[in-house]
Amino acid sequence: MKKILLLIFSILSINVFCQSKNTSDFVIADSNHAVNIFIDKNTDPLILWAVNELADDIRELTGRRPEILQTNSFSKNGIYIGEVSDKLFNSLKDKKELSGQWEKFLIQKENNNLVIAGSDVRGTVYAIFEVSERLGISPWKWWGDVHPIKQEKLVLKLSQQKIISSPSVQYRGIFLNDEDWALQPWAAKTFEPETGDIGPKTYEKIFQLLLRLKANTIWPAMHPSTKGFFTIAGNKEMAQKYHIVIGSSHAEPMLRNNVDEWKTKIYGDYNYFTNKTQVDKYWQDRLDELKSAQNETIMTLGMRGVHDSKMEGAKDLNESISMVEKIIVNQRDMLSNTFKKPLKDIPQAFVPYKEVLELYDNGLKVPSDITLVWPDDNYGYIRRLSNEEEQKRAGGSGVYYHISYWGRPHDYLWLSTMQPGLIWYEMNKAYENGAKKMWIVNVGDIKPAEYDTELFLDMAWNINSIKSDGLNQYLKNWASREFSPKISFEVSTIFEEYYRLAFLRKPEYMGWSQTEPTTQVKLSDFSEKEIWNRIKAYDKLIEKVDSLSEFIPQERKNAWFQLAVYPVKGAAYMNHKFLYWNLAAIASDEKEKAKYELLASESFHKIEALTDFYNTKLSDGKWNKMMSMHPRNLPVFDSVKKPESIVKVQKEKGNRIAIQANNFVSQKSFKNYNWKTINGLGYSNNAITLFPLKQQYFKTEKPFVIYEFEIKTAGEYEIEVRLLPTHANNFDHEIGVQLDKNVLQNFKTNTRDRDKIWKENVLRNSAIVKIPASNLEKGKHTIKVEVNQTGIVLDQLVVYPSSEGSSYEIPLK
Repeated sequence: MKKILLLIFSILSINVFCQSKNTSDFVIADSNHAVNIFIDKNTDPLILWAVNELADDIRELTGRRPEILQTNSFSKNGIYIGEVSDKLFNSLKDKKELSGQWEKFLIQKENNNLVIAGSDVRGTVYAIFEVSERLGISPWKWWGDVHPIKQEKLVLKLSQQKIISSPSVQYRGIFLNDEDWALQPWAAKTFEPETGDIGPKTYEKIFQLLLRLKANTIWPAMHPSTKGFFTIAGNKEMAQKYHIVIGSSHAEPMLRNNVDEWKTKIYGDYNYFTNKTQVDKYWQDRLDELKSAQNETIMTLGMRGVHDSKMEGAKDLNESISMVEKIIVNQRDMLSNTFKKPLKDIPQAFVPYKEVLELYDNGLKVPSDITLVWPDDNYGYIRRLSNEEEQKRAGGSGVYYHISYWGRPHDYLWLSTMQPGLIWYEMNKAYENGAKKMWIVNVGDIKPAEYDTELFLDMAWNINSIKSDGLNQYLKNWASREFSPKISFEVSTIFEEYYRLAFLRKPEYMGWSQTEPTTQVKLSDFSEKEIWNRIKAYDKLIEKVDSLSEFIPQERKNAWFQLAVYPVKGAAYMNHKFLYWNLAAIASDEKEKAKYELLASESFHKIEALTDFYNTKLSDGKWNKMMSMHPRNLPVFDSVKKPESIVKVQKEKGNRIAIQANNFVSQKSFKNYNWKTINGLGYSNNAITLFPLKQQYFKTEKPFVIYEFEIKTAGEYEIEVRLLPTHANNFDHEIGVQLDKNVLQNFKTNTRDRDKIWKENVLRNSAIVKIPASNLEKGKHTIKVEVNQTGIVLDQLVVYPSSEGSSYEIPLK
């Protein structure tokens, strides 16, 4: 009788297990059972790897690993995974919707089965990891030590019966760069000492991460510290194994790492004017190597110098243009002759970076089937986008974007502080102007840029996944997945402020120094009140991080340190170091001066202790040598020296009227162009711009916004309008500003790359327009701000007595 009851109970349990009250939910495992996974016997090896990863993920979540079985039909209840072309899916209703598509996938509950099907190998793998992530597995499971948390019952919750998804951007990936202080030494000495470099073992982990993030492209590391990607045995084979497309940076045509591979003593000068034969052979040798390798590639065309420098040998601009055009013709001949394919079937890219953009803007002709990959200005502001004519090109366009950078006016290689709102705005703008072929983000060493990297790649997969008011929710969802749903709101508020404070001034810029050439640190432009406000703001972040630490599950403690504690506290202590140093410099009391000097010194040592923990104790030493607190050994990273005895500091500013750009009292749109707020963008965290983001000029009727303010004392005033330092294709952003009924004044707001004002603008993330307001009467006044085109972002305004002068910061209140 007992056996019969047990049998009945087991049957009922299995029936309950297979059915769910919510028809869109699918139960994958409970304490007694895990569903089987069924695959076709001819499943591609990469899909088989991903299926095993999913099975391992389920085991880590529940303690039970699904069995993986081969089949050719839907015979038993379970999870069915494969390419739509597999025999297994011959009867699939949605077969036509997937067939012949690029990386498209379908996830649906069908009767008591879960179907996971892809249009191709990568599409199937992305679908598998979509399921894994929905179950609670972070893509940073290995790279961020976001260990799974055990669940009694594992249920895949589907918001609808069927999920169909495909990429917004065809090629999506990362550029490993400036790896000298972190990724390379970590790989060479900690993770892959047998290679002594970034080799196949390291790239395997990187490629696995890319697939979990639904990316498909790598620009390999290429600094002098690292051997060329193709020179290390196993690298290209690892890319092939994981179906990762290999591209290369703006300075590496034809997949050649010139820094490592061009040997001047052997080949002569890297000069196409004087050494064409040798350069051609050098490029052809790489193509011959790839001819039988079966790797997917994107060929960067054109020519610059050996590293990040202009092409050698040209006497002037016209000679440069003429030669680059000839080089591209020659390179394309090599491609078609080597691979025996039409050129339209060989992915090619042209990256008009730095001086190359000047060549393009002055008439350089690039064949229509080559993808134009537009760069930002290295500080997050895309320099140019395709105009209407360029958007018709067969090769389309893309973006090369930085969230890490080495160069002038100052590096930001230590912490990742690119404001998510800026990434959202610039990349949405790029997409609306045709950049749908290729998105590459310079991530430096991958760590600690985890959040910004994922945001960038999520948008590349689905540009509509985050709306202009959805960044806060995206951050909450991320915090919930990485740490705990219980503290996701609190974590999101920490990071919103962390990014906003860094938008005001990145930690790496707090010494008010520059590089190339390198200058020494100096006192800041902050007033004493601004210094104290900033110290207190960072103190609050430290307090919040410390208070939340006890709520972090044990499995996530290591993730919490590297994803939250280190960046937030590192930024705070770097600010404290310089802010207290500033206070010491202006203190007249010797005891007070000594106190501030000690606090500045302690802040430096706190960064040392944090970094030591990261490298030697975190995750049992897994990340040893991954974190450097002084990349490039720039002065900003040193302990500050004793300041001068007494120096003048900005006097406190009173009677200042701060206006946030989204607090306009009226506005004028133009046809379908409307003013909208982007949450999480700018000093204000609520900067405004015109939507849609597609390029549009306004000639006669111009959109505008109107603000009101009231002054209590008549006199001489000044008005500042602060904008983000965005760029226009033709350097012709213009705003008109009108005070009351006075004459409208027009101001050009663009700057040329690398001039003095541009450097100031990108270091403070603000372009400032100043308007004198003479003999301003007591009472209410209006300011009208109009724009001549889309792409202009208004952040804040301020009105103040002329005698007081400008301040660094416009407060939020």
